[in-house]
Amino acid sequence: MTGGRINWREWFLVLPFILSIFIAQHEVRAKGKEIRVAVAADLKFAMEELSKKFEEQSRTKVNVTYGSSGNFFSQMQNGAPFDLFFSADIDYPQKLEVAGLAEPGTLCEYAVGRIVIWTAADAKMDVAKQGWKTLLDARVEKIAIANPEHAPYGRAAVAALQKAGIYETVRPKLVYGENISQAAQFVQSGNAQAGIIAMSLAVSPAMRDGKRWEIPAEMHPAIEQAAIVLKGAQNKEAGAGVSRIREERGRARHIGRIWLCVSREARTRRKKVTPRR
Repeated sequence: MTGGRINWREWFLVLPFILSIFIAQHEVRAKGKEIRVAVAADLKFAMEELSKKFEEQSRTKVNVTYGSSGNFFSQMQNGAPFDLFFSADIDYPQKLEVAGLAEPGTLCEYAVGRIVIWTAADAKMDVAKQGWKTLLDARVEKIAIANPEHAPYGRAAVAALQKAGIYETVRPKLVYGENISQAAQFVQSGNAQAGIIAMSLAVSPAMRDGKRWEIPAEMHPAIEQAAIVLKGAQNKEAGAGVSRIREERGRARHIGRIWLCVSREARTRRKKVTPRR
């Protein structure tokens, strides 16, 4: 990602890299093997394309379930049968690791999410020019966001609205999607006139023709996204695979704002510098 715009060729490098952890060993390459992946809803467009290509190349079935990171976290605490978790909030994988529910050393930060105000292409409001004022427009009766109780993008939306000083004003207009993908569907279908959604969804083929305004990153906590291998993973060598990759990489590397398997130490160093654009 550069300049707030997503380069999908970069995603096609990053996500297969993480998925490849699971086929590092001979037994996982065997025909008929399957990996079960819980994926934050903001990755739906990218993961659908990637999992298909990955299956063709690896002969490994990728069984993907989409939803909110918070709901997945609760399910995993209760033993949900997933191998890999792509979370929209790094806190959830970190908590799973601390609780002993994930393979030690497999936490991998892969991206920093961004949010936008999105309206349909035929909307009378010009969100690119109006910015926050779009949400105050009388023609906007409903504003879709993800449920902040368990969706990281919903929490970011609320924080940004509060920072902009308009949260209490627009609060009666808010409608909540179970996850960020459902929130996007609300506004895409016309059930809401505007929405605060993930940039990754706003630039997907289904929504890229709409109007959008990127919310400044400093107006909400960073949406640090991470993947982790779960203790119940069918591939018990996944953790070793990540460690080996990290040793070969030597240090944190990034493509714009997409990071490849960043260690705790590297994340600490990263936060002290400004990422290259």
